[in-house]
Amino acid sequence: MSEEKMTLKENLKSLFTGCLTIPNLLSVIRILLIPVFAILYYNGYIWWSLLVIAASGLSDFFDGKIARRFNQVSELGKILDPIADKLTIFAIAIVLFLKFKGAESHAMQAFAWVFLLFIIKDLVMLLGGALLLALGTRPVAAEIYGKVATFVFYLVMLAIIGFGPEVGAISILRPELAIPETVMFVLVVIAVILTFIAFFGYLPGTLKQIKENSGKKKEDK
Repeated sequence: MSEEKMTLKENLKSLFTGCLTIPNLLSVIRILLIPVFAILYYNGYIWWSLLVIAASGLSDFFDGKIARRFNQVSELGKILDPIADKLTIFAIAIVLFLKFKGAESHAMQAFAWVFLLFIIKDLVMLLGGALLLALGTRPVAAEIYGKVATFVFYLVMLAIIGFGPEVGAISILRPELAIPETVMFVLVVIAVILTFIAFFGYLPGTLKQIKENSGKKKEDK
C-alpha cells in the first residue's frame, strides 16, 4: 500500500512504528515545557522562563544530532520535531504579545501586533499538517530555510526575554543593559521575514501533495 493511499488510521499507525527513541522523547519534553515557560514568564518569573526556553532550544539542537548520529530517525520524529517548534513559537509569540500590549512604552504597545503574524503563520501550518495527515499523506519535512528561521527566532526571542526593555530578565534589573527599542523591533521584523520566507518555501511541496492526493482519489473512483 502506497503512502498516498493510506487511510488516516493507517497513516497514524505507521507514524508510531519505531517511535520510542531519545530524540522523540526530547521533542515530547519540549512540548511539555511550553506551558511551564508561558506560566513562569507571564507571572513574572522571567529568569526561570529564560532558562526553560534556553533548555528547549538546546534540546531542539541535540535531538536532530542524536537522531542522525545513532540512526534514530523516525517518521514520527520528522513530524513531532516541527510540531514542538511551532507550538513553542506560538507560546512565545502569545506571551510577548501580551507583555508588549501591557508595556508603558506606546511604541511597544503599537508593535505588539507583529507577534500575531507568528501565531497566524503557525496556526496555518499546524492546520495544514493535520489536513495532510487526514488525506493520507505526510506533512512536508523541514527544509534548511525553515531550520534557519527557527534558529533566528530562538536567538531573537532569547535576546528579548533577556534584554528587552520592560520585558527582559536582565534589563529589568539593569535598565542600562536593555536593547534599544528600535534595535529590538528590527530584530523581530527580521525574524518575521525569515519565518514567512520559510512558510512560502513549504507551500509548493504541500500544494503538490494535496493535488496529487486528490488526483489519485479521482482515479480510484
